[in-house]
Amino acid sequence: MNIVDSSGWLAYFADEPNAKHFLPPLSDSESLVVPVITIYEVFKVILRETSENEALQAVVAMQKGKVVDLNASLAITASRLSLEYHIPMADSIILATAQEFKAMIWTQDSDFKNLSKVKYFPRK
Repeated sequence: MNIVDSSGWLAYFADEPNAKHFLPPLSDSESLVVPVITIYEVFKVILRETSENEALQAVVAMQKGKVVDLNASLAITASRLSLEYHIPMADSIILATAQEFKAMIWTQDSDFKNLSKVKYFPRK
């Protein structure tokens, strides 16, 4: 299982230099887990920078994976992880979801770079 965090989705949609790194997990929708917080973050950025139509198209693409809603159990786990690793709320929700699904996180976000089960690609 794989999770592409918001930075990876945004790189992919903007065709940034690191976009190629996110093609393997994004091409395998059967193994793709999409924490709902990534939909929030990606929609917000694309809406701010382009248009609602572009943002909605991104959400449609993201929903090809298994969308995982935030529930009480994930929220509690995320809270603990946030304190343990000193990471922001959204990152801790992504990490908690990855642990729940035994998924690899694909990211450009340096908050994840020293964690296990992470494929980190520094921003170019």
